[in-house]
Amino acid sequence: MTASFQPASSHAEPSQDLQVGQALALLDNLLQPLGPVPETELLALAQALDRVLADSVTSPVDVPPHDNAAMDGYAFDGGLLRAAEPLLLRVAGQAMAGSPWQGTLQAGECIKIMTGAVLPPGLDTVVPHERTEAVDRQHVRIAAGQVRRGDNRRMRGEDLRSGEPALQAGQRLQPAALGLLASLGMTQVLVRRPVRVAYFSTGDEILAPGAAPREGAIYDSNRFSLIGLLRRMGAQVLDLGMVADTPQALEERLREAAALADVVLTSGGISTGEADHTRAVLQSMGLVQFWRLAMRPGRPLAVGLLQATSAQAARPALLIGLPGNPVAAMVSFLIFVRPALLHLMGCAPAAQALPEAVAAEPLAKRPGRTEYQRGILSVAADGRATVRSTGPQGSGVLRSMVEANCLIVLEHGRASVQPGERVSVLPLDLPL
Repeated sequence: MTASFQPASSHAEPSQDLQVGQALALLDNLLQPLGPVPETELLALAQALDRVLADSVTSPVDVPPHDNAAMDGYAFDGGLLRAAEPLLLRVAGQAMAGSPWQGTLQAGECIKIMTGAVLPPGLDTVVPHERTEAVDRQHVRIAAGQVRRGDNRRMRGEDLRSGEPALQAGQRLQPAALGLLASLGMTQVLVRRPVRVAYFSTGDEILAPGAAPREGAIYDSNRFSLIGLLRRMGAQVLDLGMVADTPQALEERLREAAALADVVLTSGGISTGEADHTRAVLQSMGLVQFWRLAMRPGRPLAVGLLQATSAQAARPALLIGLPGNPVAAMVSFLIFVRPALLHLMGCAPAAQALPEAVAAEPLAKRPGRTEYQRGILSVAADGRATVRSTGPQGSGVLRSMVEANCLIVLEHGRASVQPGERVSVLPLDLPL
């Protein structure tokens, strides 16, 4: 393997802890030359949910393709309306959705029309059934003031005109976007292939769930939390399990992962402890930057590029090593891995501003680091968004992540927060 990482050398470490914004900028510098995964595939609309659009789509037709009724009622020429006078109309026929009326109207006539049915030439207004009075089987009366000219008329092309942009490249195809593509008559769409992410956990202290307990060991929760986050983002996950905490095993697994994936994601083994062999192996290979972050939870982070020796891996794989504590690993994923994956997926950049809420209780914080406290966001009786802490904020208290529905983001220079102060929040159900 070889590495390429700028602007610093592979073994260099910052003289002081990096602020979160600085680390995100450095990560972006690493990602920009990579760009999104280049491969694309043509999928049927039914298989394209949550995939990322590879090319912009231009509408080939007007949507809707004709003026049509927005509701059931009677269609007529709105020019017949008089401000203070009722209007008597003769019903000359009926138009159904998909079956346009083919007759010719005389002065003072209307047609009964169903929602979505084509409005015949010369008719520009629809009055709902409930706002009319049946005079006899062939005539209806519209009282004064019940409708205005042009009401309940959908105009041809009011959604999209032929030749107008319909969807932009980089858009995640949510259900409404698939419906829009279908409304254009499309059956297939070009999307980027999923980002492949190889994940493994490190550490001799971790056990696979179901294994017999042993003194000093803990069950591997990170593997399931992080793989769950990856799958929610639409990544193709290559689960490489747990790796023995030995230099040889780690190096072999890194080589395997780099040959298979666009991203290699690990947890554990990147602090400065003597037993953290992941860090030592990566340093010896000259591949990775180790960042100490002014962030809580999640101070250590490893980033770099792994160039596989395999001929099938044309691009280097991005490596991100997360801390081993469960909450620190999840928070670091949301702050660093998520934007990296969105870049590789080809997703268009989203707005960065976070929503705000009012603190419902004191929040302890010291200046000099960004803190992501687990919180519960709710709406107070007065309609204001409020947030409170889940309680203990230790980086191993995974239960608090289950209870939380957001992270309370306390910026680098901020001190403790008093009740009533506004704070930024990162919802945990943020679309991935």
